[in-house]
Amino acid sequence: QVQLVESGGGLVQPGGSLRLSCAASGSIVSLCIMGWYRQAPGKIRELVAIVTSGGTTDYTDSVKGRFTISRDNAKNTVYLQMNSLNPEDTAVYYCNCNAVQLRLSYWGQGTQVTVSS
Repeated sequence: QVQLVESGGGLVQPGGSLRLSCAASGSIVSLCIMGWYRQAPGKIRELVAIVTSGGTTDYTDSVKGRFTISRDNAKNTVYLQMNSLNPEDTAVYYCNCNAVQLRLSYWGQGTQVTVSS
């Protein structure tokens, strides 16, 4: 079992920055590809960024160059640094732990990010 707790969301003006954190607990966290997803009203949930236990990262095209995902394995925490935010980034952001080898996937409760002037 894995528990994920997100924090760091909020209201920010266009062009601003936020850093999201996801604290993970559980015996299999080290096996997980950790990711951030987002879901805007009326839209499907989409992948934002992922990071493997070895630090390899990947991003959806719309956030490349603006967002940075990182992982502190000692703290079992994943971060999403979001810069140059725009209103299209408004969504609930979810942390995900995907233990591919075990075919298990866990989600956090989500944190709201609102970009508005």
